[in-house]
Amino acid sequence: MNSAISRDPFSAPHLHNRLSASSPDPLSLPNMSGPRKRKASEEPDDRMSSPSPSVPNRMLPSSSTPRSIKRTRTGNTAGRPLLLPRLLQTLSADEMRQLLQNVCDQHPELQQEIVTKAPRPSIESTLSVLSKYEDDFREAFPLGNRPTSDYTYNRVRQHLLQLIDALRDFTPHFLPPQETQTALSFTYLDAVTNIIHRLPDWDTFQHQRYKNEAYDEIAKAWALVIREAAKRAGGFHLQFGGWDQKLVEHNQKSGGKMEEAVNELNAGFVFMQAGAGQPAVAGVSEERLNIRQQLFSGSFGQQQQLGVGPGRW
Repeated sequence: MNSAISRDPFSAPHLHNRLSASSPDPLSLPNMSGPRKRKASEEPDDRMSSPSPSVPNRMLPSSSTPRSIKRTRTGNTAGRPLLLPRLLQTLSADEMRQLLQNVCDQHPELQQEIVTKAPRPSIESTLSVLSKYEDDFREAFPLGNRPTSDYTYNRVRQHLLQLIDALRDFTPHFLPPQETQTALSFTYLDAVTNIIHRLPDWDTFQHQRYKNEAYDEIAKAWALVIREAAKRAGGFHLQFGGWDQKLVEHNQKSGGKMEEAVNELNAGFVFMQAGAGQPAVAGVSEERLNIRQQLFSGSFGQQQQLGVGPGRW
């Protein structure tokens, strides 16, 4: 009985011996599977350093350059008025002028400071303003009516007065002593005198008042500049500027309403009477010397007609 049990291979003692014989001691066998695997807690997280195949490399930031993080501005967003420099950038020229005028009206002490610090007006910019007044005056004429009639005068009178007032305001700026260069003064006077020539000759004599007054004032301005020019360099600008001939033409176009300026021109050329019989001065033509001689004698215009009479619209 006992021998039968001992020979049974599935008995407990035999089974234990077989398991012991078939299971070698782990300490005595060599490690055939390579290095010992680390636990999950010991393994480094390589998922952040090795890119995923599904993500392109260009979308991953370089490890050599620092990451720039765009910070969001803090604070509450609320409306506020524009700063003065930005506000001025949005204003048109007319709006800027109106704003400046309003400020000066409320603070009269600022007017002189603005006048002294403002850029000096040029002849070109001034004539541009006057040209705009003249254009507005022309555009105010009604269609289908005689341009010199009383009806037309009443329609355009307001624009006419605006043009005349602008001439009166701008002209002193280009006269001595405000303007020290007589050549610039002559250039301005020549241009604005032509503006006066282009004003219509109204049918009614009383309506001619503003044009006649404009001629009188511009003649005085010419006389002032001529006196100043005669004092400088022996009247060089009068001799070589050609203004004497232009003034004579203006006087004829005005119908003799600029005699005061012509008389001042004659007085400025008195020093040339003694040399009238001498050869022509270098740079001065015989024709111009002849014109001057006629001016001195008062016979200019009797033998020749320069220009045309007063223009009519």
